[in-house]
Amino acid sequence: MCLISKQTSIRALLTDTHSPVVPSNVRISVASYQEIQWEEGVPLKDNAHAEVFNKLGLEAFWTKPLDPASMLDISTWNLENQAPLDPKDLPNAFLQRLWLLSPDARSPLCKAQHDADKSSEEMINGFEGENQCEVNPLDLVSAVFMSANSFLHHEMAVRMVQCQFAVPLVLPNIDPEEPSHYLLWPLRGVLSQWRSHFPDRNGKVQEGDLASTPMPVISCVKLGHCGVSKSQVLNTVIGGETFLHRGMDGGQMPRRLSNGLVEIGWYLPTGDLARDIFPVPVVISNLRGDASTHEKHLSFLCQASSAVVIFCGDLKEKEKQLLASCNHMANKLILIDLSDKETNDNRVIGFADQNLSEYLGLPEGSVIQANALTQEELSSRLSEILKDLLPDKLKLVTLETAAKLAEEQGLSVDEGAVCKKAMAKVEEVLKGLDEGSAKFRDEQLPLQGSLWSKLAKIEKEEKKHQKESKDINSQLQQEKKDILVALSCYKMTPAMKVFTDVLFTADKVERSCFLTCMKLKLTQMQIEKQNSPQDLFTKLQTEKSDDLTGNYNVLGNGANDMIDESDSFCTDSTFEEDDSEEQPVNTELQVSGQEMELTQELQHILLKYTERTTEPQSQTKDNIESTYAVIEQQLPMMSIEKSEKKTKHKVHFEEEISDPDSKDQNSHSPSQENGILICQGKQTDESEFTLAESSTKNSAKQQMCQDVSFDHQVAKCSHPSELEPSWLGLEHFLREMGLIFELTHISPGSGSHNVLRLPSIATDLLLHGIPLELMDGDASNIPIRWLACVLAELKRRLPQDQCRTRVLTNLGVHHAQNAEVLSALFGVKFPEGRKRSTRGLYMAALCLPDYLREDMECDFLFLVDAEGLCSKSLGNKGSTLIHDNEMATVATGFSDVLMHNISSHSSAEFETNFTVIVNALLRIKESASIPICQLLVQDEGINNTLQTSQLRRVSEMLQTETRDQVTNNIDHHYAKTSSSITYVKGPWQNRALSQPVDTNYSNAMLKLKQNLFGALKKCSEKSKAKELPELFSHLCAVWDAVRAESYSIGLQNTDIALVFSLLCTELSQWEDRVLENMENWLKEAKNKIFASKTKALDAKIQNDLLNELKNEAGEEVKAEVVKLRSKVDAYMMKEDHLKMNTFKPILMSNLDELQERVTEEMKQRLETVTESHCSSTQLQKFETLLESEQHSKLHALLENSRSTNVLLKDTELEEEFESVWDKTMSSFDFRPSGTDDITARVTDILKGNLISRGLQKHIKKLEDISPNPTPTFQVYDEHFGYRSRLKHMFEDNNRLQRLEAQKVASDIIEEYSQFVAAKSRLTADFSDSYITEMLENVEKTLKDKSFEIRSAFEVDLKAYLCSSACRDFQILHDRYAKDTELLMCLTANKSRYLAQFMYQFRKRDQCQKMAQAFTSMVIKPTVLDYIYRPLGKRIVEEIRDNAQQYHSSHDFHQSLLEELLKEDCFENFLEYLLSFDNFRQKRIQKSVLAHLSESTNLNKWRQQRLGEIVGKIAAAVSQTLEGTSGVLSGTKILLESVCLTLEEDGDVEVTRAVLDGPLFSITTEWDRFVTCLMELLAEIRLDLAQEFSQNVDSNQLLQCLPVQPQDSLFNSVRGCEQQCPLCRAPCELTEMGHEVHMALLHRPRGMVPYNSSSLSCITFPGSMTEENAGQKKDTHNMSMAGDSCRSLHSLYPEWSTSTENPNDQMPGPYWRYVLARFNERFAQEYEQEPAKISDDWKKITEEEALNSLSMGFLTQQ
Repeated sequence: MCLISKQTSIRALLTDTHSPVVPSNVRISVASYQEIQWEEGVPLKDNAHAEVFNKLGLEAFWTKPLDPASMLDISTWNLENQAPLDPKDLPNAFLQRLWLLSPDARSPLCKAQHDADKSSEEMINGFEGENQCEVNPLDLVSAVFMSANSFLHHEMAVRMVQCQFAVPLVLPNIDPEEPSHYLLWPLRGVLSQWRSHFPDRNGKVQEGDLASTPMPVISCVKLGHCGVSKSQVLNTVIGGETFLHRGMDGGQMPRRLSNGLVEIGWYLPTGDLARDIFPVPVVISNLRGDASTHEKHLSFLCQASSAVVIFCGDLKEKEKQLLASCNHMANKLILIDLSDKETNDNRVIGFADQNLSEYLGLPEGSVIQANALTQEELSSRLSEILKDLLPDKLKLVTLETAAKLAEEQGLSVDEGAVCKKAMAKVEEVLKGLDEGSAKFRDEQLPLQGSLWSKLAKIEKEEKKHQKESKDINSQLQQEKKDILVALSCYKMTPAMKVFTDVLFTADKVERSCFLTCMKLKLTQMQIEKQNSPQDLFTKLQTEKSDDLTGNYNVLGNGANDMIDESDSFCTDSTFEEDDSEEQPVNTELQVSGQEMELTQELQHILLKYTERTTEPQSQTKDNIESTYAVIEQQLPMMSIEKSEKKTKHKVHFEEEISDPDSKDQNSHSPSQENGILICQGKQTDESEFTLAESSTKNSAKQQMCQDVSFDHQVAKCSHPSELEPSWLGLEHFLREMGLIFELTHISPGSGSHNVLRLPSIATDLLLHGIPLELMDGDASNIPIRWLACVLAELKRRLPQDQCRTRVLTNLGVHHAQNAEVLSALFGVKFPEGRKRSTRGLYMAALCLPDYLREDMECDFLFLVDAEGLCSKSLGNKGSTLIHDNEMATVATGFSDVLMHNISSHSSAEFETNFTVIVNALLRIKESASIPICQLLVQDEGINNTLQTSQLRRVSEMLQTETRDQVTNNIDHHYAKTSSSITYVKGPWQNRALSQPVDTNYSNAMLKLKQNLFGALKKCSEKSKAKELPELFSHLCAVWDAVRAESYSIGLQNTDIALVFSLLCTELSQWEDRVLENMENWLKEAKNKIFASKTKALDAKIQNDLLNELKNEAGEEVKAEVVKLRSKVDAYMMKEDHLKMNTFKPILMSNLDELQERVTEEMKQRLETVTESHCSSTQLQKFETLLESEQHSKLHALLENSRSTNVLLKDTELEEEFESVWDKTMSSFDFRPSGTDDITARVTDILKGNLISRGLQKHIKKLEDISPNPTPTFQVYDEHFGYRSRLKHMFEDNNRLQRLEAQKVASDIIEEYSQFVAAKSRLTADFSDSYITEMLENVEKTLKDKSFEIRSAFEVDLKAYLCSSACRDFQILHDRYAKDTELLMCLTANKSRYLAQFMYQFRKRDQCQKMAQAFTSMVIKPTVLDYIYRPLGKRIVEEIRDNAQQYHSSHDFHQSLLEELLKEDCFENFLEYLLSFDNFRQKRIQKSVLAHLSESTNLNKWRQQRLGEIVGKIAAAVSQTLEGTSGVLSGTKILLESVCLTLEEDGDVEVTRAVLDGPLFSITTEWDRFVTCLMELLAEIRLDLAQEFSQNVDSNQLLQCLPVQPQDSLFNSVRGCEQQCPLCRAPCELTEMGHEVHMALLHRPRGMVPYNSSSLSCITFPGSMTEENAGQKKDTHNMSMAGDSCRSLHSLYPEWSTSTENPNDQMPGPYWRYVLARFNERFAQEYEQEPAKISDDWKKITEEEALNSLSMGFLTQQ
C-alpha cells in the first residue's frame, strides 16, 4: 500500500451551502521548510532524489506535504502491524511503527514476495525467501521528513526522542541547488527530564525542552575515507542504538538522500553514578557523509558546537586545509587519526612535517591514534576524553541560539514570518504572566473565578430543591442575582481579545501556528518556574559562551519559510476562505441588518433557555431538545457573509475583535480596571512584536539566572499528585472563550457579533484536533448553552445522514497520563495535566473512514478525556470529592465505551480512586445501561491488580440489565460483554529518564486498540448510535441528574462502593463454584452420551437421551442458583449499605442472567457433545467405508502397475480417487433431516428477486409456491399484452405466439432439469445460491426472447420453477441436513484423503517395486543358480555312466574314428582333418543333447532343488522378520541380513552388490515389504514349477547351466592338444607333462593340403628325396608321407616316429581305406592332383580298416 493515503477529511462532509467553502483552485499547500513555493507538477531536479522518492511512493508529497492528518489512515485506524511487502510500503510502516514507538521503526526490510515473475538472477542473488532491503534506512527517514510539514515534523521528533533515535537537525534540500533546512520547530516542545550529578542534588529531577535548554553540543564529522563506522563508535559512547550505521539492516545500501544530513541525539543522565556515562546532559550531532563535500554544514557545526570530533582518514590537500580551518573556527577540537600507515604521503601525522597537535596548537591528548585500536577501544578512549571535558570545560549551546548562526551560514531555518508573527501574538496574550499565574488568571481570565463556581453551586441547590419540590431559598436567589449582576458587567480582557482575534483570522496557518506556539510557550514558562533558580552548570559557561549566546541569543529567525496549514487530525488542514478579496480585519466589522436581527434572536433563544432552567426537572429534558433545535436552526444564519454581500446596512458594534496585526492603542492604558475592557472608539496600528525581542528578553532572563553556584539546590520537582493550582494551559483560554459566550444568556446586550461567532470558531478547532471542554472540573459545571451552540454548528456543517456518534471515554485518575494514552492510541492532543491543575472533561472528534462506518454503524467517534480526577487540591477535601464524583458520573453516563485507565498509585490513594469510579458506575446503572468497560493497566503491581480485578467484576456485574430495563428495551438481544484487560507498560512514566521503551509496548497498544474497536462494534448490538441532538440531550439529562443528586448513592459516599465491590468479589467466587459443579455434572453427562456408542445413529434414542439430559441440566443449574440466592440474601442482610432497593434488583437480575446463561450454555454443550458424538461415529463409519473402497482400488492399481510396469501420473490417481470418493459418497448412509422445509427460504429469495426487479405487484402469486407443483407449465393469454394479442388476434386466436412462448418455457424448464441434476451430483447440501443462480438463468434467457410478453409470464414461470426446486432440492437437503457439518468436514478434508490415497499408492507401489527389484536382482538369480549350478555336473556323470567312450581320450578318439568310418561321410572326414577340436566339441554336444532329450530325471531333480531353495529363502526372511516391524528408514540392513542367512546355509551363493545402491535405502513398511516379497517368491516358485513341468528344450536348458556339460566332457577327453606338424595327426600320449609327442595314426600325403613353400609334412629335404629315388614310381608319392613321418624326429626332435608297423613305410589300413574311398574328393577340395595309390589300397574293406583301428589303439594301450 502506497503512502498516498485517503487522509480522511471532515471537509468532505461540510456540504452545507451556508458555509463558505474554499474552491479547489484557491487551496494553498504550504511546505513547512520550503522558502520557494513549488508549483504542482514540477519534477524533481535530481535524478537520484527522484528515484528514491518514486521508489518509496512519495512523489505526490513533493508539492503537498504530509501533515498530522495523514496519521489517521496510517496509524489511527490501523489495527495491525503488517510487514511492508514493497518499498512503497516503507514510509507507512516507518510512521506507523514510530507512532507505536517500535524499536524497529527505521527498518527498511520488506517481506520477501515469492512471485512467479522473479528473475533467475534475483533468486540466485538470494532475494527469494529472505527479507529484502532496497533503500538505506537513513534515506527512508530523510525522505519521510522531506515529504512532511513542520507540524508532522514535530510529532515525529517527539516520538523519535522517546525511541532514543537520532533526530534530523540539518536536512538536505530536495533540490540540491537550494540550501539545506535547519529544523528548529520540530524540537520545540520535545520535553525530557534528567538528573545531573551534583553532590547535594542527586535525585532532583530537572526538566526542559531540548531546543532551549543549554547543553554541551559535541559534533562528529568525518574527513577522508575511514574504515571505522563513526555512528557505531558514537552509539557505543552514549550506550544505545541512536544513530543508524552500516551494521544495521540496509546500512550497507548506498545513501542517495541523506549525505549532508546532520542528526542529533541526546544523552540524559539518570542520577545513577554507577550507570551514567556522562554527569550532565549532552547533545551529540552527527554529520553524514564526507565533511569535505559539505563545507557549509562543517563550518556551521564548528562554530555552533561546544566541541568537534573529527574522524580523519587519508587526507588530501583539500581536506588538510579544511582541517586547519576547523581548528580556527571550533571551540574545542578532538582528532581521531584513522589514516593508513603505509601511505605516509597522505598521513595526518605527516601534515606540514610537524606533529599534528603542535601544528594545530591542540592541547595534549586532543589526538587519538586509532590505527591499532579496535572499535570498542576507540569508543572507550573518546568517552574518557569527553568525560574529562564535562561538566565545566565546554561551552553550553542551545539549538535556538544556533539557528541564527545557521541562517548566517546559508542554511534555511524553518521558523519564518508566520511563526514570528504567531510568537509575537503569544507574547501579547501572555503579557503579565511572568508576574504570577494567579494574578494573570484573576485579571485576564476572570470568568473562571469564584463567581462561576458559586453560580454552579447555587444552580445545583436549585436542582435539588426542584427534585424535592421545595421552594428555593430566598438567600440563594439573592446570591444568584448578585452573581449574575456582577457577571453582566464583564468586558473582554486584553488577553482574551488578542486571543480571539487570532482565532478569527482568515489565515488558518497562522492560527494553527499560534495555538501550537502558545502551548509551547506556556509549557516552557511552567518549566522555567519549576527549575528556577538554575544551577551553576549554566552559570559556569556564561563567559565561555558569550561569543555564541551573546550574539545569537534569539529564537531561530530563519528565512521567510511558510509553516504548513495546521496540525489537523480530522481534515486536510485547509480552512474555509472567501473567493473575493479579504477585507482588512483592522477596520470596524460591518454586518447587515439581517445579521443584527439574527444576533438578537439568538440572544433571545438563550434567554428563554435560561428561564427554562428554573422550571421543574420533569420539563427540563423536553425543553433541552427543543432549545437545541431552535439554536440549530438559527445558528447557520449567523456566519459571516462574503465580502461582496457587505454592502448597504452596516452597524458598528460597541466591542470589536481587532486584527491580529494590530490592537487598540488604549487597550493597556491605566484606565483599565481589573480586566474590564473599556472601549475607545477607533483602533490604531501598533508595531508588531518581533520574535527577536521576545527571545532576547527570555535569553537575558536566562543569563541572569545562570549566576548561581554550581552546587546550588535545584528547585525540587513536585510530585505528580501535587498539582500547581494556578498554572495555565491553552485549555484555560478556550474555557474562558466558552464562558464568554455562556454569559450572553445573562445579558442579551453584552454579546457582540464576534462573540456570537465563537461557536463557529470552536467548531473549527474541534474539527482540526483541538478538544472541546465538556465540563469545567474546577468549578464542576457544564456550559450547556455553549455546548449546545457548538454541537448545533457541528451538525449544521455535516450532512444530515452522517451525524451518528459514539463516545469513547478514557477515565483515569490525575496521574494516569490519560491525555498521553489517547494521544498514543489515536494521535489526538488533549490537555496534559502534568504539574498544573487541569481538571475537566475534554472531547475530541474523529471522523471514521467509510469501512469503519459500516462496521461500527456510526460516523463520528468522540473521544473524551478526564483530566485531574482525584487530584489533591488545596481547597476543601469534601468539595473536591464531590467534584470528582460529579465528573466521573458525567463521563460514565456520557460514554458508549469506558476505558478505565489504571496506573500505579499508593495504597492511601487506592480507596478514594476506586470508590469514585465504582460509584459512577452504580449511579449510571440506576438510570440507564452502563457503557461497555475496557481496562488498561499500566503496572502489574499489587494495588493495580486488585483494582483491576475488582473493577472487572463490578463492571461485568452491572452489565446485566434489570427486569425493568429489559422490559423497556425491546431490542435487548445482545450478550453481556466481558471487560477486556490489556497490560501496557507505556513510556509515559519514564518520561523523566533515558530509559528505552518497553519492547512489548507496540503489540500491547495494538491489542488495546483492537479491544476498543471491538467494544465500539459491539455497541451497535446494544443500542443505536445517537445523533448529535440526541447526544446533547443525553448529556443534559445526565448533568441534570448529577446536579440534582437524583441518584440513591450520594456524592460523598465511599462505603457503598467498597461494600458492593466486595460482594461482587464474593459473588464471583460463588459463581466459579457453580460453574465448577456444573463442569463435574457435564463430565458425567458426557459419559452417558459416549456410552450409547452402538446407538449413536439412532435418532430417537439420541433425542430422548438429549432431552433428558437437558431437563436434568436445567434442574441442576436452578438448584445451584437457589443456593447462590440464599448466600446473596444473607450477605445483604449483614451489610446495612446494601439494604437499599438499588442493589437487590441488580444482583437478582445478575443471578437470573447467570441461571439463564449457564442453563443455555449447558444445553448447547450437551447438543454439541451429542452432535459431535454422532458426527464422530458417522465420520468413523465413513472413513471405514472409504478405507475399504480405497483398499480395493489400491490393490487393483498395484496389480495393474506390476503387470504393466507403467508409472501412474498424479492426475490419473486423482481420477481414480474421484471414482472411489463418488462411490463412497453415494453409498454412504447420511442421517436424514427432520422437518427442515426449504420452501420458506426459496420463497424469500424469489420475493427479494421480484422486489429488486420492480415486480412487487405479483407478490401474491408467491403464496402458491409449494413442494407439489403442477405437472406442466401452461401459457395463457394473460401472459401477453393487449396490443400483442390484438396484433395476433387473426392468427388462429394467438395460437402461434402461445406456441412460441410455450417452447421458450419448455426450454427453460429443460435447462432447469439439467441444472438440478448437476447440483444433485455434487456432494454438498442445498444452498440459497442455487435458487439465485436459477433465477438469473431465467432472466438471461427471457432477455433474449424475440416476442412481446408481459411480466406475469416471468413471474409465473419463476414461481413454477421455484415450486419444482422446493421438491427437487428438498430431497438433496434431506440427505445432508443433519450431517451438514460432517459433509463440510469431509469436503474440507477431501484433499487430505486424496493425499493419503496417493501416498499409500506411491508407497505401496514403491514397496512393491523394491520387492520386485530385490526379487529380480537377488532372489531369482539365487534360485536359478541354486538349481542349475550342480545340474551340469550331474548331466556329465550320467553321460559318462552311460557312454564308455568318455572314460579316456583314446576311447573317445577311437569311437570318433569308428563313427566317421561308419558314417562314410566325406564332409565329416574333411571337418575332422581340418578342425579336429571343433569336430570333437560338436560330437560331444550332440551326445549331450541326445542324453538330455532322453533323460527323465531332470525335471524331477529341478523341482526338488526349487523346493529346497524357496524354503531356505522363506526361512531366512522369517528369521530376519523376528523383532522387526513398523516403518524403517532403510531396508538395506534387513535385506543384507536375509542374504547372510542364506549364505550361512553353505550351499547358496547370493549376489549382494546390488544392495549398495539408493534403491534399497528408501523408507518403507517392513511388514508390507515382506508380504510383497513372499508373494513374489511364491510367484517365482509357481512359474518355475510350471516351467519345469513342461517339455525341456535342450538348447535352452544348456544356456541356463552355469557349468556346461559338453565343456566338462571335452576337457576330460581332449588329451594332448599337439598335432603332427607334417600330417596333423593328434598326439595320442595321455601322460601328463610328456615332452615328446607321438601320433598313432599318421595320414597319407593326399589327405592333407599340399603347399611346396611350406615346411609342413609336404615339404621334404633333398636328401630324403634322393634316398627314395630308387623306389617304384607308383608308390613313391603315397609313401612320401610315411617316409616323412619316419624322418620326423630328425626334423622335429619333440616328435617321435611311431607307426602301426615300423618296418612298413605305408600308412595304416584305416587311412589308406579312407584315401582310396575319397581320393577324388580330397583332390577337388584341395585343388590339386588326385593322389596316385595302388590298387591294393582300393581293396581294403571297411571291416579291415576298423580292425586295424582297433588293433592300433589296442597296441597303444
